[in-house]
Amino acid sequence: MDTAEPTGAAEGGDRPAEPAGRPLPLWLALPAAVAAGLALLLAFPPYGMWWLAPVGVALLTVAVHRRRMRAGFGLGTLAGLALFLPMLSWTNLYTGSVPWLLLSGLQAVYLGLLGLAIAFTGPLVDRVRWSWPLVTGLLWVAQEALRDRTPFGGFPWGRLAFSQGDSPMLRLAAYGGAPLVTFAVAVAGGLLVVAVWRPWRGLPVAGVLRGAGLVAGAVALVAVGLLVPLGGGGSATAQVAIVQGNVPRMGLDFNAQRQAVLENHVSATIELAQQVAAGQAEQPDLVVWPENSSDVDPTRNASAGQRISDAANAINAPILVGAVLLGPGEGQVRNAGLVWLPGTGLDRSQMYVKRHPVPFAEYVPLRSIARMVSKEVDRVRNDFVAGTEPGVLRVGGATLGDVICFEVAYDEVVRDTVTGGAQVLVVQTNNATFNVAEAEQQLAMVRLRAVEHGREALMASTVGVSGFVGADGRVTGATGFNTRAVVTRQMHLGEARTVATRVGLWPEVALLALAVAALAAAVVTRRRPLPGVGTATAGDPADAEER
Repeated sequence: MDTAEPTGAAEGGDRPAEPAGRPLPLWLALPAAVAAGLALLLAFPPYGMWWLAPVGVALLTVAVHRRRMRAGFGLGTLAGLALFLPMLSWTNLYTGSVPWLLLSGLQAVYLGLLGLAIAFTGPLVDRVRWSWPLVTGLLWVAQEALRDRTPFGGFPWGRLAFSQGDSPMLRLAAYGGAPLVTFAVAVAGGLLVVAVWRPWRGLPVAGVLRGAGLVAGAVALVAVGLLVPLGGGGSATAQVAIVQGNVPRMGLDFNAQRQAVLENHVSATIELAQQVAAGQAEQPDLVVWPENSSDVDPTRNASAGQRISDAANAINAPILVGAVLLGPGEGQVRNAGLVWLPGTGLDRSQMYVKRHPVPFAEYVPLRSIARMVSKEVDRVRNDFVAGTEPGVLRVGGATLGDVICFEVAYDEVVRDTVTGGAQVLVVQTNNATFNVAEAEQQLAMVRLRAVEHGREALMASTVGVSGFVGADGRVTGATGFNTRAVVTRQMHLGEARTVATRVGLWPEVALLALAVAALAAAVVTRRRPLPGVGTATAGDPADAEER
């Protein structure tokens, strides 16, 4: 791809540096950007080709390198659309295309900003070639840090780290969380870029050998994860049952079926109790129901509360119930995890209220303005109120770290439960308005969290996929989608804290500081560009086509 290697000034400084070459022709850059997005898409569930993530990073970088910043933004956005439009297609199953297109377009803009940043740092990596993989990794972490938090609390879906469920690099999460895994994936992609962006004409044998060495370096970086030690669960155990009661019909009207959904979970739990009595199943210490398993507020509706008590008394174990509670104010509701004890009913001292409600799905910010964009916002009749305390619940001799649905994507929400004493992680979710691809993408996040914090974990869904995850990220007992199922496992109660749990946000902060330093270095470098880079005149047709 390169036409010449930037060699710098000759000895003594009398001869100018050689031209650094032009960007990839536009007719190649456009398909490369689309291919980047598609490669990243295939790295995630349900496809699971995790090794394509570094390839996607490399393709985007190659497409954008040495282009003007506005072209970098456009190509990055194009890659983002190729990634997010199909990845988030489950958002339009029951709400129409407008929310899907708006969300996908917004997420694509962040990859556009990444493309702009890659173009901006081009002169830096041309001048200091060894920095290219490092700069690539830092810019990806910075892009995700911004996208994870803005606007309205961010939307972390599609982080590189969440594509690595079956990759050796997943183990790095125990030492630096999702940001470190993303950094490693992007650095591997940067090594691939340096491998192919070489002056092949000048030194064919040496160039090929250097390129092969860099590719081998990328492979070695991926494989080094196998050498990273992981802590196991603690010696104490608890028998846990997940009840996936299913819903009569998929779709947004699952709320209209709320009594039937509750009854599905009650009857499945009573059937488990009958199997335990017959010696066909182990007696659980804890039963977990998913989010929305009781959309009838059992604290106010005596009939709903009684049915949950019937199930708890039958199984003779506490039940963690996913419930929607009315209040505290008019037109407000709360998404909660409740502990229901056999014999005594609701344990009011142990309750978790979801801390990170989903904007435009569980509450509508700027409702009057949003309504002008799409009337679909009126489907959200009551705004969910955010809780303030981490989901640390002490139930049946174990301490649970409870998070609800999309909260598993947010680093601090999960970590707060572990620093608060959680011995196992519990994700209560409702996938009745989505599809199996969304459920599997969410389970991949649970896998990363289990490794990150050295805690065994489970995901309990109304319709699937439910399952258990070991502290090494392996999934067992995964259920089918849109089915009724009950699965039980003995879970180890973790006590030790991983490095990632102890250091928290600091690895991401350090990487962001380095990203800022790289951008600052790029500012200096752009004032002294390499000859041949960005020097073509505005009227040059070839320049217009290529940039």
